Formats: sequence, structure tokens, C-alpha cells
Amino acid sequence: MPDTDAPTPLCTVAQFTESAFGDLVAEWNGTALDDLVVEATRICEGEAGGRRLAPFTITETSRADAIDPDEYPPGADMPMPIQGTIGWSQALALGGNDLVRHCWLSQKPVRYPDLWSYSDVSVTVIRSYAGTEQLQQAQILDGPDDLGHLWFMIGTLVPVGSRIRTTYSGGFTVAIPADLVRACKLVCAWLAIGELNPGSTDHDPDKLYSDALMILANYARA
Repeated sequence: MPDTDAPTPLCTVAQFTESAFGDLVAEWNGTALDDLVVEATRICEGEAGGRRLAPFTITETSRADAIDPDEYPPGADMPMPIQGTIGWSQALALGGNDLVRHCWLSQKPVRYPDLWSYSDVSVTVIRSYAGTEQLQQAQILDGPDDLGHLWFMIGTLVPVGSRIRTTYSGGFTVAIPADLVRACKLVCAWLAIGELNPGSTDHDPDKLYSDALMILANYARA
């Protein structure tokens, strides 16, 4: 059986055990405590609508569509940088028409964008013609930003219907928001009580979980 995944937890073992919650797990060993904060982290992310909150690295695929009608088209009579000129010339040679310039990543900061960061962004375009291309950094004009938006350089050969496969790292890597730490502590306590006799503690497991849900609702997908 494969091991469970090991994300950076939203609260550490030390943060959970430094308060009265530590009494719940006083007899637990280090491995059990590490598993507890990981499980609580994944539950928090699930209750936030599957939004990734802890630092992560993922690969996702989207379909290139939704050309912005208000955007100046790459074929217009306007000066272009050399990358745009080459890309647009290639598109014309291959029979391409409108080219998609935008991509939105599924994971983005719904709150506290100053505590979130992206890194190691890699974009591969799988076209229905003209093969596959891994975009160079110079072909990404901007992003990803706090909206999860990537903006491709004008003339980049991304025809409508292409598959855009993006690998990137992100999450609350600068710092974990304090309310998320609190939510993770509450879920940890709820899990711990579930493995004990609920009558052996004054903590109400239902109240703990509902308090956690109130916090996580602020991070849920719109």
C-alpha cells in the first residue's frame, strides 16, 4: 500500500500541542501526531471546496478558448516584438487564425494574496496541428498573478482548441494565515476526540468542527 501524501501542514504539531488541545494527544507518539496534522490539512482543503491551501506542486490541463474580443488582435497592423513577429508569422504559415493569449490556473489565493506565491511555472501547449511546444519564459508576458491569470506574449502559437498543460508550485508559502492555522487546530482536535471516548473530554466535537467550517467558508470556491 502506498504511503499517504505529506503536504506542509496548515498547523504544526508544536502549534497544536502548545495549547490545551495538547492534553488530547498527550499519549500519542510523533508519527501519529504528524499524521494527524496532515489529515487535518487535507480535510480543511476539502471543506474549502478542494482549494489547495498548503504549499503544493501540481500539473493541470485546460482547453485554450475564450479569446477576448476587446483585445487588440496579434494580426493587426501594429509594431510587435521579435518574439511576436516570429510567432505570428509561424501561425499564418500553418493556417492559424485567432490565437488564445490567456490561461487561468485553477489554484489561486482567495484571501491574503500577499501570503501566497507561485514558482516553477512550466507551460506546454499541445496543439491539434504544428506539434507540441514548451513555452519559454519570454513567451509569458505576465503572471501568474493573484487571479491565477497567465498572459501569453502576442503571437504565441496557441490556436483555439489547444491543450494547455501547466505545472506549477504555489500556496501560502510566505506564511500560513492565522485563521487557517486555527481551523486546522480545530479539525485536529475533532479527529483526536473521534479516536478517543468523546465522554472523556469537555470538548464538544461537533462544536469544534462547526467552528472550523465557519473559518474555511471564507476560503471556499465561489
